Amino acid sequence: MAYTEIAQIKGDPQKYRLSSQIKKYSLRDVGFVESESGKFQLERALDPSSPYNQGFKFKMTVDSELKKFKMATTTANGIREVDVHQGKDVETHLEQLNYILDNLIEREIIEKC
Repeated sequence: MAYTEIAQIKGDPQKYRLSSQIKKYSLRDVGFVESESGKFQLERALDPSSPYNQGFKFKMTVDSELKKFKMATTTANGIREVDVHQGKDVETHLEQLNYILDNLIEREIIEKC
């Protein structure tokens, strides 16, 4: 998956872009980890009962210039992108995903297009 200015979660019609107010310290505050190359990465489990359960994950990476990003919901190992709008426990996964996305919007990291 390539870095883009506008991204969306597989199966979701809503599109997002990075906020014009994004700051590096805001990324760190919500749990992004800065890599050696300067990229910021966030991984969150979509199982609200335990962050350690094997399930779906939300992954987001912001480039070092804070201009482009990518985000996806993936399998537990993070290799394959999945559509959390289908399958079992859809409501639970969507509730957790929406909580994460709302937090990113509230912290002025992303915004809806």
